[in-house]
Amino acid sequence: MSKLTHFNAEGEAHMVDVGNKAPTRRIAIAEGVIEMQPKTLDLILAGEHKKGDVLGIARVAGIMAAKRTAELIPLCHPLMLTRVEVEFSPDTTQHLVHCQTTVETQGQTGVEMEALTAVQVALLTIYDMCKAVDRGMRMGDIQLVEKQGGKSGHWQRDSG
Repeated sequence: MSKLTHFNAEGEAHMVDVGNKAPTRRIAIAEGVIEMQPKTLDLILAGEHKKGDVLGIARVAGIMAAKRTAELIPLCHPLMLTRVEVEFSPDTTQHLVHCQTTVETQGQTGVEMEALTAVQVALLTIYDMCKAVDRGMRMGDIQLVEKQGGKSGHWQRDSG
């Protein structure tokens, strides 16, 4: 197991020095779901929510969150992102919305935190917009699915 990189030899938190790392293309994909009552999903899909286009607004929120991750997570590096994609897949059988984000940069450190933050905030935005009709919504299964680039190379979650 690798050591924790956000602590120095004295055990103090610090921002990792990436200055000597070569810039590479880095991509991270993350996902999560929000479960809800069937009528809540119906409102979202019909576009009849009084607050407007729930998934459209959540998409923009996820993009904004990815861009501001370094302001939220104390030891993250501010990154110049080259792509942020937020996709939603409603599931009417299980009454949930699946969110998948893809974040990309050309840089010295990865974008896993940006992808995960985008998922979290997109799902939180759906909750915020729909809480008046369904306070029991539940977010979960938030995880990194894949990352590419950097010294550690390619990693993909096992499907099993």
